[in-house]
Amino acid sequence: MEATQAALWLVIMLVVLAVAFDFMNGFHDAANSIATVVSTGVLRPSTAVVFAAFFNLVAIAVFHLSVAATVGKGIVQPGVVDTHIVFGALLGAITWNVLTWYYGIPSSSSHALIGGIVGAVLAKSGASALIGAGIWKTVLFIFLSPLLGFILGSLMMVAVSQIFRRATPSRIDRWFRRLQLVSAGAYSLGHGGNDAQKTIGIIWMLLIATGHAIPGADKPPGWVIIACYVAIGAGTMFGGWRIVKTMGQKLTKLKPVHGFCAETGGALTLFLATALGIPVSTTHTITGAIVGVGSTQRASAVRWGVAGNIVWAWIFTIPASAFVAGIAYWVSLQIF
Repeated sequence: MEATQAALWLVIMLVVLAVAFDFMNGFHDAANSIATVVSTGVLRPSTAVVFAAFFNLVAIAVFHLSVAATVGKGIVQPGVVDTHIVFGALLGAITWNVLTWYYGIPSSSSHALIGGIVGAVLAKSGASALIGAGIWKTVLFIFLSPLLGFILGSLMMVAVSQIFRRATPSRIDRWFRRLQLVSAGAYSLGHGGNDAQKTIGIIWMLLIATGHAIPGADKPPGWVIIACYVAIGAGTMFGGWRIVKTMGQKLTKLKPVHGFCAETGGALTLFLATALGIPVSTTHTITGAIVGVGSTQRASAVRWGVAGNIVWAWIFTIPASAFVAGIAYWVSLQIF
């Protein structure tokens, strides 16, 4: 009886830790949703975070749980996951998020979580316990999501420049101050739809492993879905201002028209990835879109040194979080 209660409390603790990671995901990635709209002066920071959080929550009614299914069932072989793996994965991801937030470096909470899962599974069972298809499509989109963001953002900028070539700067500014509310809302919708589902996926994975959810079910319990969307929305409301400054001010100089094009290109990329069930980095996506928009003006409009530092953080995210997760897995064996 005592052993059963202890096991239940461990599951509850891990669910709370996962929800805390989800909150941190929103906090860490608030910059992705609001950096452009704040930096262009369209919304004040306090208004922007509430605006973004609202659309994070609206995503619950828009997107299917295809990303959650990929994380929960498509990365690790059935029967391998246990509480030690979930603990290691979450600790690896949280450690990397805290480190990059502290230094104001935009990195991927999504890939930190995937890296955490991979590291903990490798520590337990080796590479054979991983599902190659799920891993490779996630790794592929590390490169494709910023590239798609770059291409779509720059194409949007070129198209808008042609359409409004005869308009005065003041008229363009007035129009796109309104339109940027639409694009910022769309990007926040995509952010909530893709990122909240990753935490839903790892809690689903935990519940299946511990017998609290049916392996063949189409979706996890409703309370998991609601808790994760609320947590990411709440995290977005608190905002990670260190990263907002990097994304919105240091990469390139943005005006409302640039913000609209970057957010629209990024939102389209996120909608596509979520429909395909691929967990992608909203950070990678919006960074690529911002750089794409900036480069249509002139190459020197982009601060490539800052962009380079961000890319290095992307490269190290999965191996660094995997390394910490592997250590955390072994530590958890001694504790739990």
